[in-house]
Amino acid sequence: MAATRPDLDAAYNLCQQITKAEAKNFYYAFRTLPPPKRRAIYAAYAFCRVCDDISDEDLPLEEKIEGFARTRKLLARAQSGQSDEPVMAALADTASNFSIPWEHFEQIVAGVEIDLIKSRYATFDELREYCYKVASVVGLVSIEIFGYDKHPEIENYAIDLGLAMQLTNIIRDIKEDAARDRIYIPQEELKRFNYPEQDLMNGVLNEPFRELMRFQVARTRSYFESGRKLIPLLSQDSRACTAVLVEVYSGILNRIEAAGYDVFSQRIGLSTSKKLLTMTRLWALSFVPSLSRRL
Repeated sequence: MAATRPDLDAAYNLCQQITKAEAKNFYYAFRTLPPPKRRAIYAAYAFCRVCDDISDEDLPLEEKIEGFARTRKLLARAQSGQSDEPVMAALADTASNFSIPWEHFEQIVAGVEIDLIKSRYATFDELREYCYKVASVVGLVSIEIFGYDKHPEIENYAIDLGLAMQLTNIIRDIKEDAARDRIYIPQEELKRFNYPEQDLMNGVLNEPFRELMRFQVARTRSYFESGRKLIPLLSQDSRACTAVLVEVYSGILNRIEAAGYDVFSQRIGLSTSKKLLTMTRLWALSFVPSLSRRL
C-alpha cells in the first residue's frame, strides 16, 4: 500500500534532513529551488546517500552485497507503489511527479555497487563508465526535476556536468580514497606521468604528481565547459541551483590548483560563508531575465 499523505510528508522531511546532514556542497544549491523541486531533489539525493552508505560502511563484503540486493527489492516495491520505507516512498512520488525513468535509479545502484568489486581503473574509459553511473545519471534525474528547453545536446550537457563534478571529487579525495584502498586515477595515467601507485598511497607530493594533477584538472575543466551550457536551457527557477554547483565545484578545482595540488595534507573545499554568498548572488541573478540566461 502506498504511503499516506502524512507519511509522505514525513518521508520528504527525512530526505531533507539526510541532505542537510550529508550534502556539504549540494544543500546550498538545492535551497535555491522552489519547494516542489527542492523536495524532489532531496529525495533523489537521499536515495544516492543510501546507496553510498552501503558501499562506504565498514562491513563485511557479504553484508554489503546483501545491502544492495535489499535496496533493489525496495526500489522494485517503490516502483510498484508498495513502499512504506520513507526514502523510497519519497523517491516513488518524485519519479511519478516528474516522469523520471526508473532505469536511472537502477543504474545508480549498479554504479555504486562497482566499488565492491573494483578498486583500480586501467584507463579513463573505464573510469568514465563508473562516473557516468554514479554521477552523470544523477544529472539526468536532476534535469527532469529542474525542467528544461528541448535541445539535442541537453542530455550530453547533463552527463558532462556529472562527469566534471565526480572527477573533482576524485581529485579532492585522493587521500581518503587511498585509505580505503581505492585509486580512481587511471593506472595508464599514473604510468604516463611516472608516478607509481605506491607514491600515491604514501602521499608523495612531487613534480610528477603535480604534472599528473594538472592533467586531471584540465580534463575536468573541459567537462565543466560543456556542462555549463546546460544552465541557460533549464527552467528559470532551476538555473541558480546548477550555477551554484558549477561555481562551487569549479572553485574547489581552483583551490586545489592554488595549493600546488597538495591534496594530501588537507581536504580542500569552500567555506560555508563562501557557499552562502555564491548561493545568494546566483539565486538573485536568476530572477533577472536579462541575466539568468548568462548564469
